[in-house]
Amino acid sequence: MRAGWSLVRHEVRLLASLALWVARRTHGTGRGVAFGYARGQGAMMAGFAFVCVVETVALSVLLRDWPTLHAVFLFLDVYTIVFVVGLHASSVVRPHVLDTEGGSLRIRRTVHVDLLVPLERVGAVRRELRMTHERADGELDVEVGSQTSVTLELTEPVRHVGFFGRSREVRVVRFHADDPDGLVRALGRARV
Repeated sequence: MRAGWSLVRHEVRLLASLALWVARRTHGTGRGVAFGYARGQGAMMAGFAFVCVVETVALSVLLRDWPTLHAVFLFLDVYTIVFVVGLHASSVVRPHVLDTEGGSLRIRRTVHVDLLVPLERVGAVRRELRMTHERADGELDVEVGSQTSVTLELTEPVRHVGFFGRSREVRVVRFHADDPDGLVRALGRARV
């Protein structure tokens, strides 16, 4: 039951992200400085959406003699296209946010990851490009396009709540930013 609500919440957030994207607004940036991460996956998502459109047209032609089946697959294909565009939109409208007044760094990836890191817990921050990530206890890799570009080492763990509500403590967080140098510099200034 809990997984069902997680999926419904996910879909609602994707649709809300689409609305924010069309309105050229962002989610949760408030008084902080936003750092995007969507550029690294934009071309891939556009290509994936194009393939979904081609599949929709092909299935429409193949299923034209079976109207009920055609309607079902047309709905599913159009929904898939909306889903893919919604994922990209959520990457654009939900950037990482450095809030110096509130003393936090909010690390996000689409509607799947939203981790709040208090600045006083940041022990070290560095630019570190990684293309491979092995799962390890106490580490969270927030990859975009299979890469991360910033590494945070924390003095105390923070709680990360996953997609289905499972939580765990993390002490090292790796994530991607379009401007990792700018983010590392801004975070260094905010910690002083």
